[in-house]
Formats: sequence, structure tokens, C-alpha cells
Amino acid sequence: MFHAPHGYQRAPLPPARELEPEAPPARTGESTPRSGAEAAAASSAPAAKQRDAFFDNAKYLAIVFVAMAHMWEPVMDGSRATRALYIVVYSFHMPAFIIISGYFSRGFDMSPKKIQRLVTGVAVPYVIFETAYTFFKRWADDPDQSISLLDPWYLTWFLIALFCWRITTPLWRVIRYPLPVALGIAVLASVTPNIGDDLNLQRVLQFLPYFVLGLLLKPEHFQMVRRREVRLLAIPVVLCTLVFAYWAAPRVGLGWFYHSSASQQIGAPWWAGVVMTFALFGCSLVLTACFLSWVPRRKMWFTVLGAGTLGGYLLHGFLVKGASYAELFETYPSLSTPLGEIFVTVAMAVAVTLLCTPPVRRLFRFAMEPEMNWAFRRDAVEVARQRERRPQPAGKTS
Repeated sequence: MFHAPHGYQRAPLPPARELEPEAPPARTGESTPRSGAEAAAASSAPAAKQRDAFFDNAKYLAIVFVAMAHMWEPVMDGSRATRALYIVVYSFHMPAFIIISGYFSRGFDMSPKKIQRLVTGVAVPYVIFETAYTFFKRWADDPDQSISLLDPWYLTWFLIALFCWRITTPLWRVIRYPLPVALGIAVLASVTPNIGDDLNLQRVLQFLPYFVLGLLLKPEHFQMVRRREVRLLAIPVVLCTLVFAYWAAPRVGLGWFYHSSASQQIGAPWWAGVVMTFALFGCSLVLTACFLSWVPRRKMWFTVLGAGTLGGYLLHGFLVKGASYAELFETYPSLSTPLGEIFVTVAMAVAVTLLCTPPVRRLFRFAMEPEMNWAFRRDAVEVARQRERRPQPAGKTS
């Protein structure tokens, strides 16, 4: 059986700050031109960010799936049904987050303002939590654990992957066939075992097509999956997927769903990596569409929690690892029974919900959403703003 490096390390959640649109999509009906005075006033006034309840709902529901699946890992070995649920969840929740991250990265243009946000919203939290998790492991389990920013440990790998994907966004915006190229890169990575562990490049490259697909999506594509007929069709699709996953649970290695190793590293022939890359890509897209079709579009009681999913993602790992280091499941075998698994699932859902609340977000803002204006040249940002406001010469297009 395949075992992932560094213990239980699985799928992640994109930072809530990074899932806010770089350039909000235009709304239908906004084609009416504004006067010069109105345009000038709009450019000088700070734009109020309007969050989309649909995406906040999707982020919250997905982080709940992430946290619950992490708690299934220690108890699913004796339960075929739990293992099947685990497979289904890991088939869509990571691709869903990456697609949404790509969708909201469409406006990334390497400007000083966007670079500053990338550093403070992704790179700095990565350094802080990579260090924090290392010291936590030192204290609880392994005093010799070393800090290595080149070898992401546990949950932090998604942050460095998001950094790599977003920094390459301008490239994917200009090449002619971005998605086929990204799929080709993923296939090559899946059959190349000597890539190494630096920056978890296997995951960066194998999950790349989902990010590139997000860059190509438009608002109308998300409207399509939210249609009533898609929601109805999602029911039999998910039921069939659950039945198939129950059959496949004892037969399929979990390593395929982590995208962290080449096919040869999990005991499969090289050509299996090619087949599984395309098969999982197709299955993930279908299940992601099913998931998004059932995400509420209106504001719910948990909509506000969508802005705090970065906290839920990064902090719930301490609970999962803490339970493992404390040998909680060995001490209380009843947690591995069906009733125990239900209790663990509900408990983790409640815990991650609390970690997404505004008070927790404010408490950890220094680590997850630092401003760090002192670290950046104000003149560079100001020059960039002036360039954005400067009218272009007649006949010149950007």
C-alpha cells in the first residue's frame, strides 16, 4: 500500500484572501458607458469589494469536506464504506479549489500591487505555517525535525503550489493552447519519478491543469452548472460514483488521488500514469460540477465563514496532527467503530466551522493576511497606480 510522505498530508484549501477576484468579472448589463467625470470619480474612489455568496458557500463547504476527510484517515482502514467516501471526496474537493483559484487569478498581471498581495497572502503565510508545523512536530513527536522551506510539510504544500501557479499566470494567458499544454506537463510529471521533492513539484505539475482551466473559465460557465437540470442530473451521477467507489475501495491505491508521486513510485507501470491523469481529470471535472451545482447561491448562515477558510485550512491541521501524536485513536478504539466515525466526522465539522469564524480570522490576521506595507516601496506601487489611470494613446490597445 502506498503511504504519503510526512504522515497524513492531503488536500488543501486556497487562502480566502487569494480567492477574492483580482479583477471582478463584469456583470451582465454593465455595458452602459459612463461620462468622463463618473469614470474619473470611480478610478479615484476605492473600489468596494463585493463578495459572491456562491463562492463563499463553496469554499466553506469544501473546507468542511477537507477537514472531515483528514479525520477519516486514521479510522478508514477497517471500514470499506469510509474509504469509499474518502476516495469520492478526494476526487473533487482539491480540483474544485484549484479551479476556483485559477478563475480568480485571471487578473494577475505581475504589477507591483499584485506581487505585493501574492507575497503577503501566500508566500508569508507559507513561511510562517511551515515553520509553525515543524516546531509543533518537534515538540510533539520528532525533536530532530528540521525546517525546510523547499520541502513543504503536511498542509502547507498548497500555498507554495498556488504561488507557483499564480506567478506563471501571464504565460498561460498568452499561449495558444494552454489547457492541452498543461495536461501534457501533468502527464510527463506522472511518469517522471526523479523530479524530486523540492517545492512538492509533483503536485504542482500534476494539479496544474485544474488551475489553467480556472483561468479559462468565464462567469457563464459557473451559471451553467447551477442550472436546475444539472442539479437533478448530479444526484444519479453521485450515487453511481459512490457505488463504484465502494467497489474500487479495496482495489485502487490512494496514491493516485494525491498526485504527489509518479506512477512508478506507487508500484504501477509508467503508462498507468498517462491513463490515470486523463481519467482522473475527467472524473474530477464531473464531480466538481456536481458539487458546485448544489452549492447555494444565496446568503446562508455559513456564507460569512467563506472569508475565513484560510484559517480553517491551516489551523485544523494542528487538531488532526495533535490527535495522531496523542495516539487518540489507539487509546480509544471505539472511535474506529461506525458510531465513532460519525462522532469524529461531526466533531471535526464543528471544529473547522469555529476556526473559520471572524474572531479567529482577526486573531490570526498577522500570520494569514499581514499588510506588511513597511516591506514594500511605496513609490513602486504609486507608479503602477498612475500607469493604470493614465489614458492610452488613440489606437493603442493593451
